[in-house]
Amino acid sequence: MVDKAWVIMMAQYSRWMNEKLYAHAATLTDVQRKEDRGAFFKSLHNTLDHIVWADTIWLGRFTGQQPELPTAGSILYPDFEAQHARRVELDAEITAWAENVSDDFLSVPLTWTSRITGKSQTRAAGVAVTHFFNHQTHHRGQATTLLSQFGIDPGVTDLWAMPNAENLL
Repeated sequence: MVDKAWVIMMAQYSRWMNEKLYAHAATLTDVQRKEDRGAFFKSLHNTLDHIVWADTIWLGRFTGQQPELPTAGSILYPDFEAQHARRVELDAEITAWAENVSDDFLSVPLTWTSRITGKSQTRAAGVAVTHFFNHQTHHRGQATTLLSQFGIDPGVTDLWAMPNAENLL
């Protein structure tokens, strides 16, 4: 069952992984980060940007503060340093939200309209939150593949390897 403790753990895991990915991505040139490597979003930069885009939308759904953002596939932050700065801010926002989420919120229906299909749907908020973290993990997996194509080993990415994981699980 999705509860507050799980949400906090996942927010901490997400922050840890994002810190790792951006530290490794920073060792590449801008040209390398933006090179089309045949990934779904073409490049490492675009993949990381998509995660920022989607996280911003999902967090807005959870908080009721819908942001004005361009359509899916648009690049929010063409500048890597600006993208990284927003990632750091966003991780802090996600962590603060997670620390204040209630178990009641996680069990009630949440209705939203997809920014991709334009269709409205309703699911238990806990299911939407699970998707939120799963979506991040999915695309971070793509990012680790792109890093490995440049000869960069991002190291262990498993939840159990996160610092202080023994205190969370």
